[in-house]
Amino acid sequence: MSEMPQKTAEMPESTTEPTTVPDPLDEAAIGVAVQNALAAIAAATTLDELKAARLAHSGEKSPLSLANRVIGGLAKEFKAAAGKIMGASRGRVAKALAARTEVLEAEDAARILVEETVDVTAAPRRRQAGARHPLSTLQDRVCDIFVGMGWEIAEGPELESEWFNFDALNFKPDHPAREMQDTFFVEPPEAHLLLRTHTSPVQVRSLLERELPVYVLCPGKVFRTDELDATHTPVFHQFEGLAIDKKLSMADLRGTLEHFARQMFGEEASIRLRPNFFPFTEPSAELDIWHPGAKGGPRWIEWGGCGMVNPNVLRAAGIDPDEYSGFAFGMGIERTLMFRNEVGDMHDMIEGDVRFSEHFGMEI
Repeated sequence: MSEMPQKTAEMPESTTEPTTVPDPLDEAAIGVAVQNALAAIAAATTLDELKAARLAHSGEKSPLSLANRVIGGLAKEFKAAAGKIMGASRGRVAKALAARTEVLEAEDAARILVEETVDVTAAPRRRQAGARHPLSTLQDRVCDIFVGMGWEIAEGPELESEWFNFDALNFKPDHPAREMQDTFFVEPPEAHLLLRTHTSPVQVRSLLERELPVYVLCPGKVFRTDELDATHTPVFHQFEGLAIDKKLSMADLRGTLEHFARQMFGEEASIRLRPNFFPFTEPSAELDIWHPGAKGGPRWIEWGGCGMVNPNVLRAAGIDPDEYSGFAFGMGIERTLMFRNEVGDMHDMIEGDVRFSEHFGMEI
């Protein structure tokens, strides 16, 4: 892009409805979005209303978040100015959210102190037993599906070697995912240790430790330097699958994922694959699912990534790519729970409120 970007832009085609996005270089348009956010935050009188304001004005589909995404597509000479405008604007909204949260939480605590006063002379009441966290039950559900197909479950360390996390997966030394902005590196630097950014290192370890053919599912916790908001958290969970055998193809990948989708979302569910790029697969694809039970009606939803294992990854594990081929895929457990069970805010999953877990019961 060599010309000044337009004052409004359409986001690239996605699995959601198109949204008009303010230009990150247009201070007036960004200012309007900030003022709208500040007004909504100030008008919130309860924590639920503040949560709705947070989703509308700082969530994934808010004008400021969408404008911030546009920066990546700007010409190099415009990125710094746009970043400065967006950083200051989003900072004002985040500061206002924090201040209003503190006020409303104090008011809520004072109200609860009055409303939930306990009569210590009264007879005790039996407390209802808690429930497993829905992320745990969903992970178990996913594992059960793949074990039923004859796959094995593989686990690995959360503190990982840089070689397993990046080099063995065909991430080049200058790949941006290696930067401190995306990865938690562990001191000292010469140890080349980090908190794993995905569960793909478990796939490499499985190839080195197991006899071929290999069919493994790798669920677990991963870490990235994301800010905590309605749709992101620096600590989250993934499940990734890896199949290495003779004569595997994209048809095997599609058949596996279609069966998995129907087990998770019902017989009416289906999938589609859109071309994309990942260092560890070639060809690569984004995976969308047709979710028949989605709130607001059936629709396509982006679910994860997949593709045929890159020959360089096979060579790193000592496997001859002329004899063996394979496919891999990965999805986020939190994201799956959000659109499968209509959970609107990531905060609900991590705040530890037992009432959230009780809503799901012992089974998804």
